[in-house]
Amino acid sequence: MSAPYAEVIGDPIAQSKSPLIDGFWLKALGIEGDYRRRHVTPGDLAAYIGERRVDAGWRGCNVTIPHKVAVMDLVDDPGNIRGTIGAMNTIVRQPDGALIGTNTDAAGFYAPLAELDLQGAPVVVVGAGGAARAVLFALARAGVGSVTILNRSPLKAMGLLATFGLKGDVAPLDASLPPAALLVNASSLGMTGQPPLDLDLAPLPEDAVVYDLVYAPLQTGLLKAAAARGLDTVDGLDMLIGQAALAFELFFGAPPPEGRDEELRALLTA
Repeated sequence: MSAPYAEVIGDPIAQSKSPLIDGFWLKALGIEGDYRRRHVTPGDLAAYIGERRVDAGWRGCNVTIPHKVAVMDLVDDPGNIRGTIGAMNTIVRQPDGALIGTNTDAAGFYAPLAELDLQGAPVVVVGAGGAARAVLFALARAGVGSVTILNRSPLKAMGLLATFGLKGDVAPLDASLPPAALLVNASSLGMTGQPPLDLDLAPLPEDAVVYDLVYAPLQTGLLKAAAARGLDTVDGLDMLIGQAALAFELFFGAPPPEGRDEELRALLTA
């Protein structure tokens, strides 16, 4: 029998660092297994899920842009992810072939902010896709104040505020920022091969935190602009590693090794 394996799927997918992360953990733990990239277009998503459903060696997959919403129609949802976050980033195959969808993005996103007091604080979120859903879910649980969503489609963004019971406003991508305590880029803007995210950070207070979920490149234009202003920043590797750790245990039945995060980060930034 071949070794068990998991994958990350998306369109595009070449930029994904997930195989490096999971491969590092598999080797460190001495687990016989593999973790791969798989380019899956929207038109091929249903066929991909159908093929993997009958593959006993396939433990599941992480799901990235643009499939986090569409995949919900193809798998089981015992945790009511559709009714809460509204996007799935992890699919796990059960021994009987059943596929269960869940979301590890929300916990992965919030982990670097756990020590930050966001109760009642104003927040800006860029984007209204699957990643933004996980971000807004976590922020709602943290009890943030007014949330401003910058997005090309104001109607879609307004719907997300209502979905998560958040008060706030929506604005186009070129709008002036309000004086927020936290700015989160949950879009693909600034990613390698994508248009840049060009925001004037002047309205942000000196103690604001700028968090960019993009990790390719690691130092995005947004984070460079924030650093130039002396603002605290969080890069995309924090969320990537955090959500990957939760998914890894679901796939391979063991948590990642402890005390190896700095070594892993060095590998990912080499």
